Amino acid sequence: MTEASLFGAEVRAAAWAVLVECALPEFDSRRFAEALREKPDWSALLALAEEHGMLALLAERASELEEAWVPREVRQKLKEKHRAQVLFSMSLNAELFRLLEKFSTARVEGTVVKGPVLSARAYGDPGMRRYEDLDLLVRHKDILRFTELLTAEGYEPRVPTGEIRAGKVPGEYLFKWPGTVRRIELHTEETLRYFPRRLPMEKLFARRVYESIDGHGVPALCAEDELVVVCVHNAKHYWERLMWIADVAALVARQEELDWGRTLSTARELGAERMLILGLRLAEQILRVKVPGKMEKVVRSDRGAERLAGEIIERLPSAGGAPRGVTGRALFRMRMRGGLFRGGAYLLRLTLSPTEEDWKEKSGKKRGKIIEMLQRPVRLARKYGSKNEG
Repeated sequence: MTEASLFGAEVRAAAWAVLVECALPEFDSRRFAEALREKPDWSALLALAEEHGMLALLAERASELEEAWVPREVRQKLKEKHRAQVLFSMSLNAELFRLLEKFSTARVEGTVVKGPVLSARAYGDPGMRRYEDLDLLVRHKDILRFTELLTAEGYEPRVPTGEIRAGKVPGEYLFKWPGTVRRIELHTEETLRYFPRRLPMEKLFARRVYESIDGHGVPALCAEDELVVVCVHNAKHYWERLMWIADVAALVARQEELDWGRTLSTARELGAERMLILGLRLAEQILRVKVPGKMEKVVRSDRGAERLAGEIIERLPSAGGAPRGVTGRALFRMRMRGGLFRGGAYLLRLTLSPTEEDWKEKSGKKRGKIIEMLQRPVRLARKYGSKNEG
């Protein structure tokens, strides 16, 4: 149960209306003030903003209003939380710049996804969006070298080099700095199982650009590829945070030169058309972003995405407090892929692709790959079967 779910339905609904207003790319301070005229419960609003990753944006919007609209203690709390987020982001980004130089010297390539790049592209500020780790795309053939480099820098890898040499593929290659919450996550064409089709890594790398972050050129996916990757990531997490929908809305609104033919081509190559379409629908229906003319016919023709959007919108304000059960999760995966055959094949691959949680039993004994594959659905059923269905 989340903190926001402890408040009554009417209180949460009022807080939600304010949060949506502050997430609009076309922000209107007068309309935002009008939403605050109903005097929302600020404790509920702050809890909901925290749950949905929207504290920094709420702080920014509140700073544009006269003091009468926002209680002094609330304004101060927002400033403190925003400052803490910005300082943490700055420390992560400083580490990113340092590591990118190390990787360049070692002649291995990584591409930054989400995190500071997405924040800068969507909001014009690398500290406006909350991110708790740094995500990089790397070629799978280079993962052992990256592990050696990060280990030499003092990071603790969750996946030992012995497992890498044995051909084990985790959900991601996670590296932690001892005694802190600082994390680096490396993703390869092998780890990104939630993409319906294997990532064409060489094509993505060939289309890379350099995004300016605090005066540093950071290797990033082109904006069209980034949008598709973001939509797949959000679909993986059932679009349960307003932040993820705000990201899509802000990207579409701010990146006016997006090549929609390129975007749709990438989505089709990855089998992620519905995931992209759903992202655009949610941005339109919740945050009033107009679907670009070149995409309108494609978006309107997908009735399955329309139904999914309606269900997500209904769940969204309380999604964090109403987790999906195993059946609901499975059905969502299938519907996100579209069609019984494609959806079934996608779900089967996700269900039978073991990760590090499946490699060992509680006793620590290693298992063969076939056993890992067969045991995975049992583990998932245990993990999610007790959740409320829906």
